[in-house]
Amino acid sequence: MGPQGRAACSLLFLLQALAEPVENSEFFLPGDYLLGGLFTLHANVKGIVHLNYLKVPKCKEYEMKVLGYNLMQAMRFAVEEINNDSSLLPDVLLGYEMVDSCYMSNNVQPALYFLSQDDYFLPIQEDYSHYVPRVVAIIGPDNSESTKTVANFLSLFLLPQITYSAINDELGNKGRFPAVLRTVPGADHQTEAIVQMLLHFRWNWIVVLASGDDYGRENSHLLSQRLAHGDICIAFQETLPTPQPNQTMTPQDQERLEAIVGKLQQSTARVVVVFSPELALHNFFREVLRQNLTGAVWIASESWAIDPVLHNLTELQRAGTFLGITTQNVPIPGFSEFRVRRSQVGRPALNRSSANCNQECDTCLNTTESFNSILTLSGERVVYSVYSSVYAVAHALHSLLGCNQSGCRRDVVYPWQLLLEIRKVNFTLLGHQIFFNEQGDLSLHLEIIQWQWDLSQNPFRSVASYQPSKRQLKHIHDISWNTPNNTIPVSMCSRSCQPGQKKKPVGLHPCCFECIDCLPGTFLNQTLDEFDCQPCPSSEWSHRKDTSCFKRQLAFLEWDEAPTIVVVMLASLGFLSTLAIVIIFWRHVRTPVVRSAGGPMCFLMLAPLLMAYTAVPVYVGPPTVWSCIFRQAFFTLCFTICISCITVRSFQIVCVFKMARRLPRAYGCWGRYHGPYVFVACVVMLKLVIVASSVLATTTMPTTRVDPDDPRIMILSCNPNYHRGLLVNTSLDLLLSLLGFGFAYTGKELPTNYNEAKFITFCMTFYFSSSVFLCTFMAVYNGVLVTILDLLVTVLNLLGISLGYFGPKCYMILFYPERNTPAYFNSVIQGYTMRKD
Repeated sequence: MGPQGRAACSLLFLLQALAEPVENSEFFLPGDYLLGGLFTLHANVKGIVHLNYLKVPKCKEYEMKVLGYNLMQAMRFAVEEINNDSSLLPDVLLGYEMVDSCYMSNNVQPALYFLSQDDYFLPIQEDYSHYVPRVVAIIGPDNSESTKTVANFLSLFLLPQITYSAINDELGNKGRFPAVLRTVPGADHQTEAIVQMLLHFRWNWIVVLASGDDYGRENSHLLSQRLAHGDICIAFQETLPTPQPNQTMTPQDQERLEAIVGKLQQSTARVVVVFSPELALHNFFREVLRQNLTGAVWIASESWAIDPVLHNLTELQRAGTFLGITTQNVPIPGFSEFRVRRSQVGRPALNRSSANCNQECDTCLNTTESFNSILTLSGERVVYSVYSSVYAVAHALHSLLGCNQSGCRRDVVYPWQLLLEIRKVNFTLLGHQIFFNEQGDLSLHLEIIQWQWDLSQNPFRSVASYQPSKRQLKHIHDISWNTPNNTIPVSMCSRSCQPGQKKKPVGLHPCCFECIDCLPGTFLNQTLDEFDCQPCPSSEWSHRKDTSCFKRQLAFLEWDEAPTIVVVMLASLGFLSTLAIVIIFWRHVRTPVVRSAGGPMCFLMLAPLLMAYTAVPVYVGPPTVWSCIFRQAFFTLCFTICISCITVRSFQIVCVFKMARRLPRAYGCWGRYHGPYVFVACVVMLKLVIVASSVLATTTMPTTRVDPDDPRIMILSCNPNYHRGLLVNTSLDLLLSLLGFGFAYTGKELPTNYNEAKFITFCMTFYFSSSVFLCTFMAVYNGVLVTILDLLVTVLNLLGISLGYFGPKCYMILFYPERNTPAYFNSVIQGYTMRKD
């Protein structure tokens, strides 16, 4: 025997005297193999326990636990049914001996009694692998505390123990409780079913009431852990005072109950989850009725969800809606009739000094009969757990004894052998598959039930089901709410925020908050963070209270827009007029008007004008790298050629009339070496250097930026540095326009045919002012209007040169041909000379 067995020896030595006949053995049936049963039939008020004698209360003196008696009858019914079944354990008679555990106060002695042998002696041995106790397996007890107490003894012998309603998850620890099996889902599943029900009805503000025993503490702690990081908050949690089993209350307990119910009255939470044995709730609900607490939703744990005695307080329907968690309903044919059948089964002759609640006690049977209607209507729920426990042991024995149609071997059954067989059973019982998982649990479904007080209906009507294997609550339907118009009760600290609203915490509970709209440009991603709005990506935008962002509309100059159409019409007009000017000048190239306008240099000005007009489409459509370079380089280069020609033409006229006589040598060199063309070439070369430097220094990659007037729009344009490069490129043109304006102003007194001051002044002034205006506008505004204005100013400047400079000359050629003769020009020059003299 190992260390565990040796440690057990010293314990059993101390408790050996307790293995005496149990004076509260309520029912006994002899058989080839005995099953032990532990059921709570009464409340042991005084708890007087002696080593050799356990005082057991009489039925007439203490309140009987109806459900406990019902479960005990289920075990009797199952054994009797198996004994009458020729296919299961043929020629083998199962027996039983059942003990009243008296509400957790009597567990140790029955456990040692069941472990003892027929001589009521529990020997101390080195090896218990061949030890045969009084019973082959034990069914019960009905609560976790008692089950763990008994299991600490039984596990040392590996005596199978199947509990039918102990839900504590520690019992699934096979290292600590290797012999414990359960025919009920664990506390984790009960808690999950409650949480999913709360989530389904959007109850996020609840109260938790728990008894002061292990059951209340452990289950309330499990629920708190499950809700720690969820969307449900516990408004407050209170511990219910646990009375004596006879329901007597101390003044302190009564004050405590009054305070708890008063706190419930004041709370905004209308859902109350109660983890407590039913005996601790009688006084509590009487206080609830006394203070007239109404409109609540009471969620019952499995310990009292189908308790008929509590349900018998019909005034409770005023307190609100009662929902509970319990095992699924599996009708057992014939059990309702068996439960109230009077039996004359005998029991072993024991020296008793008082009559106990056994088969001969009519009072117990009468008590059961008074609740038979509600037990029948409610369906056999926990009863099936007891019923399936007995059948699991029977099928394991059937396999262990090698039973067949002819019979079974009558072998000695050792506890550890039977335990292995029980863990391997797999059979169908009343349409349900019975087998135990690795934790020793039977995966039966849970149900959400609603209490009803209509005598013609099921008092515990199923309204939903929970599947432990899928951890899923489903089929929630037909709940009758104790509210006006049958509306679902609301239990929230704060109403749910609307889509697109973030939560601003108020106080300590995350369920208490204010709802604040997400601002434009932000959105709420609830799966990521429901307490803060996330900013949209730079290419997206959102409206106020949006839950997602949308792509910003890309804005650029398009062909179907009114401004584009107007500018294109102006450009077309300029192109056609310039083309007409070229034709007119070409046909009259040798006339004095054309020669006075510059002669061949006119065509040097008109050619870039025509090319500039044809390049207007590069401003329309989404910008590209090449279109940005084209805007930054080509247009300004065309302007430079035109303005340099105008400037040099103004300078040349002044030289002819004013400087030729003063500086004849310089004037001779100017004409001999084609000074005008050299000047234009030098300016163009300088301009090329400036443009190349600007393009290299600033990127021309198109970028997007937000429209300052409408954040839903993203403007697609050339890089913002393009404006800076445009300003650098324009600086030379502005200087040339100033020079041209100066020369033209100097020659304002020249002959009329050579006096171009007012035309050049108009062109240069317009160009200078429009360029300054455009650069200023670009510096303070970044909208799509910049592109439109840039194109418009470009076209107007082209028109200014085409029509402002060449237009008057064409007008003279076409409408005043008599003035376009050498004689007329000579007369004008002679008149100017005579005035100067």
